[in-house]
Amino acid sequence: MKRSPAYGATAKTLHWLIAALIVVQYAIGNLMPDIHRGMTPGAAMVLHISIGTLILALMLFRLAWRLTHPVAPESSLVLWQRLAAEAGHWALYALVLGTAFTGWFFASARGFAIKWFFVAALPMLAAENSPLARAVGHYHETFEQLLLLVIGGHAAIAFVHFFLFRDGVMQRMLPRAARGKVKLLARPSRA
Repeated sequence: MKRSPAYGATAKTLHWLIAALIVVQYAIGNLMPDIHRGMTPGAAMVLHISIGTLILALMLFRLAWRLTHPVAPESSLVLWQRLAAEAGHWALYALVLGTAFTGWFFASARGFAIKWFFVAALPMLAAENSPLARAVGHYHETFEQLLLLVIGGHAAIAFVHFFLFRDGVMQRMLPRAARGKVKLLARPSRA
């Protein structure tokens, strides 16, 4: 399969939409009350789980898109940077999917009847008090913390490329309108 030299509009839209939803998701997650046995999920919990399942669906679509529309690695990167970037991106996919699934298992193990965005009931991934669901659900917070760490590293590296190296790596994921404005920060060509 031939690799495209640049990310297309679909990949960029999915990237930034998922990033924005993850920011919202962390904010809601931090505002939720502690979860206790027998409690009824409130609006914050319903939104948190609804957005989490939306992120899950978008990430699965993004993964399928990436596999069917591969993009060539940035040619300005040396081999170890290309390999690290590839590994980092796969870690992000795994952690987002892991965080979403463990959260859903967490809710299932507690028997939370969640209506997706207050409308349609979400299916349970396991029976209430299922030992497997409880075991998997306990990893949700670990996945959250690892995801936050990898996202922070991903953003830091993007900013290093943008502000320090000025090599155009970050511009590959920026919308077309924004790329023209940020070219002013690009390293001048050496003619």
